Amino acid sequence: MVKSEIVIGCMSWGKWGKQLSTKAQIEMIQFCVKNGNTTFDHADIYGDYTTEAEFGKALLESGVSRKKIQLVSKCGIQLKDGIRNHKIKHYNYTKEYIIKSVNQSLLHLKTDYLDTFLLHRPSPLMQAEEIAEAILELKECKKIINFGVSNFTPSQIDLLADKMSVQTNQIEFSLTQNLAMNNGSLDQMLQKNIQPMCWSPLGSVFRKENQQSKRILNVLQKLKKKYLVSEDVLLLSWILKHPAKISPVIGTTNKDRILNANKALTVDLDLEDWFELLEASTGIETA
Repeated sequence: MVKSEIVIGCMSWGKWGKQLSTKAQIEMIQFCVKNGNTTFDHADIYGDYTTEAEFGKALLESGVSRKKIQLVSKCGIQLKDGIRNHKIKHYNYTKEYIIKSVNQSLLHLKTDYLDTFLLHRPSPLMQAEEIAEAILELKECKKIINFGVSNFTPSQIDLLADKMSVQTNQIEFSLTQNLAMNNGSLDQMLQKNIQPMCWSPLGSVFRKENQQSKRILNVLQKLKKKYLVSEDVLLLSWILKHPAKISPVIGTTNKDRILNANKALTVDLDLEDWFELLEASTGIETA
């Protein structure tokens, strides 16, 4: 399962973002581990199928013990590109492809196993029996330790859970995108002891200038004086207070922002402050 409460998302480390050099990635890996951020979140498609290999090279040269970190990766999305000659973006969850993709990730990440392996997005054509066969085979040869999903609904998880144990679901969740509290997703994860991870944990507060953002920022301005932390820390602490024990996946490569994000682990929002932020997000009084 996820080990560090604040997970480092690696999507922007390579071609899709900062294009960090090997040296810079080595420094980032060492910095994150030193500060307790030992879980790194990947997907095969990141950087048009290049980011995992770049990270793996840096990890190998970093001197960081594999036992000190946790690697998460995903498969299933097939990009429309010239690398794999796909005509259209689609999903592939055949047994053959799942096993092939895991083996490719292991090769690229320079490791013998993934701590957590996720199906990236649900496909209308996925067959639970076939997926279960692939996962069982991968677990038996210890190429993956934990299995989970990403962006799956409760019913889609149930479809798979009849055939195998689902231990993680990585969803979009934040103060501004909190549907998972009302559509059964987080309830199911609490009930079934499924570890939630969430991407885009800061939501749209700093990206969209709308009435919702204005209401939230007004409350954050007041609360940051009370808790002596910045607005982004408060947004993460709002997520961390949920009883499902959600692990935010942060995408920044800025070391100061990573240190700042870790401060959220020390902030326990008062009950009324948590609900005041929720009310600012929804624009309506709690029923």
